[in-house]
Amino acid sequence: MPVIGFLSTSPGPVASIEVGFRRGLNETGFTEGRNVAIEFRWADQYDRLSALAADLVRRQVTVIATSGLPATVAAKAATATIPIVFQLASDPVALGLVTSLNRPGGNLTGLTSLNEEIGPKRLELLHEVIPSATIMALLMNPTSPNAETLSRDVQEVARTLGLKLHVVHASNERDFDKVFASLAQLQAGGLVAGAHVLFNSRSEQLAALALRHAVPMITPYREFAAAGGLMSYGQSIPDQYRQAGVYAGRILKGEKPSELPVQQATKVEMFLNLKTARALGITVPLPLLGRANEVIE
Repeated sequence: MPVIGFLSTSPGPVASIEVGFRRGLNETGFTEGRNVAIEFRWADQYDRLSALAADLVRRQVTVIATSGLPATVAAKAATATIPIVFQLASDPVALGLVTSLNRPGGNLTGLTSLNEEIGPKRLELLHEVIPSATIMALLMNPTSPNAETLSRDVQEVARTLGLKLHVVHASNERDFDKVFASLAQLQAGGLVAGAHVLFNSRSEQLAALALRHAVPMITPYREFAAAGGLMSYGQSIPDQYRQAGVYAGRILKGEKPSELPVQQATKVEMFLNLKTARALGITVPLPLLGRANEVIE
């Protein structure tokens, strides 16, 4: 029975990831426990990824699926022969992971999302919800390789909207309390979260902090809105990992990662939590409600 090793940092919405990935495998004729095995490896710290990747290589798994840039880099460093299917929010060509999107070359292929490219749009949407706010904050993980680029792009949109934007940083969940405590001092009327697995994996914690501090907040992830956050705008996590599962299944059937083009996700979803909006004293504009994929009552 072939074995797929799945490597990621903190599991976060583990149900959404696993359900999506298994669904993609099923579409290619593979069912866990019947004709394929999956070994999940979740790292609570980035520095554990290398050891976990090396362990999967020693176990001679057939395919490695990775979630996020740190896990992908660790897997790439661990093997040049085992096929790797990644799921990223970054440009794999610019990062040197593949030669091109159409012909990746080497042993890596996978999917990229638009979560970084649509970062400025999240600021526009939050501004639409709270037009009276003139100061906003952007939450970034400074360890992200694209943190500077994304911050610059969002700053440009802030200037266009006539907003003052403060960039606040969190590199682990212990930084969150300090971030939210600083927002009052900065007089920030709202908070935009950048795309990062840390923020996704701590959606419930961020939603609770945003409500406790009465901060309107938007993130890329539906899990945030479902956990009580105000709103989210980004890719569908189950759909992304479904596509990763499809690619893993195709490789199990004999296709080479070097010949599977890197797919770029195009489906973007917006979720609004009206219960949280009412708790924050926010009236969501009707046109925005009409554009939402789901309104959580």
